[in-house]
Amino acid sequence: MKIVERLLRWIEYPINALFWAGMVAGFLMMIHVTVDVAGRTLFNHPFAGTTEIVSGWYMVAVAYLPWAWITRHDNHIVAGVFEQIGTPRFAYWLETAVKIFMLVYVGVFTWQTHLRAVQQTRAGEVWEAAGGFILVWPSRWLLPISAGLMAAYLVLRIIRDIARGYRPKQKTDLREGGI
Repeated sequence: MKIVERLLRWIEYPINALFWAGMVAGFLMMIHVTVDVAGRTLFNHPFAGTTEIVSGWYMVAVAYLPWAWITRHDNHIVAGVFEQIGTPRFAYWLETAVKIFMLVYVGVFTWQTHLRAVQQTRAGEVWEAAGGFILVWPSRWLLPISAGLMAAYLVLRIIRDIARGYRPKQKTDLREGGI
């Protein structure tokens, strides 16, 4: 169990790195689009390839790199209505089942996007933009990397949660200094 806890702490570093890379990509996308709009509006000269770069690189990074971070913080979509119909023990097992289902889905997603990334890397995928080509095959690797990290985190969380078992939440009394 200590190994799983240690791995969960270690995996936070790449999870946070991908999250911040996604944030930086979002910031760069805003700057890039702003420069394009300003160039088009003020100087009648847009920044060439903005649409292709935004859709081929920035949006992929913004959409997929934070996946593991979202899972790490339990900020993914939940079916809270189902948790209300049962006991806390039911909610625990429902959450565990959802994590297992999510792991299966993300595992298949990782595998399929990996196959596609290999295929597009071998083909040297590029997109045609105004006056040239934009290399996009490297951005294909962001999907299996992000999803693979999410899957690894889910495996560790499922192992930890099942090993710990159901633990009822402690009720705290505000008069005794609890929050």
